[in-house]
Amino acid sequence: MSVEFDTGSVDAVVLDIEGTTSATGFVVDVLYPYARERFGSLLASRGDEPEVARAVAQVRELAGEPDADAGRVEKILHGWVDEDRKATPLKTLQGILWAEGFARGELVSHFYPEVIGVLRGWAADGDRDGGGVRLYVYSSGSVAAQRAWFTYSPEGSLMELVSGFYDTENAGPKQDPGSYRAISAAVGVDPDRTLFLSDRLGELDAARDAGWRTVGVRRAGEPYFAAGVGGHPEAAAFDEISLVSGTRSVR
Repeated sequence: MSVEFDTGSVDAVVLDIEGTTSATGFVVDVLYPYARERFGSLLASRGDEPEVARAVAQVRELAGEPDADAGRVEKILHGWVDEDRKATPLKTLQGILWAEGFARGELVSHFYPEVIGVLRGWAADGDRDGGGVRLYVYSSGSVAAQRAWFTYSPEGSLMELVSGFYDTENAGPKQDPGSYRAISAAVGVDPDRTLFLSDRLGELDAARDAGWRTVGVRRAGEPYFAAGVGGHPEAAAFDEISLVSGTRSVR
């Protein structure tokens, strides 16, 4: 199923990552174990670093264990990973470790085959139009992890394509319409001129409730495929989403 938007009515495209631009399996099978193996050493050797210390304090608060030592914090983090909990301090600590792994060449991010070419096309069309469509990322993974993801892609750095990054800390929970309103305010784009791409119905609903346009990306084999995308326009891949000149909108 293809979806078409008039470029005159869309100023910003906001991208989810996991299950949308990239395979959930890569995150679960590669990134989660990578961080899990390194939580202990991070907490033991770098617990005084401000970002680490802040995340640890948040873990203790969320767990209701203000006196938890590093060993207990590590166990809490492991439990959250097993639950696939989208807890901000977990994502912060994972992001620190992933960013360092990408920078060392131990990790290379994953994108579905058509995604990078489509994003480059959208960005180039925007440039030709004197600004046109801008691309943003909104993921439950930390901004640090997002930046590393787009810097260390299989085709090199994609950072020039992205105008901004948002996570659950600087925007808010992904199933809360208020988070999408916060992003609209930050980027200065009207909600009805913003297009959000995600594989999760709860996120799509929240974005629509905030006034955004939406497309549900349904890829076979992804965890939320069977759940569908409700009444949202649907695409199986990015090359089924067209940003075209003219007066046409979603069809």
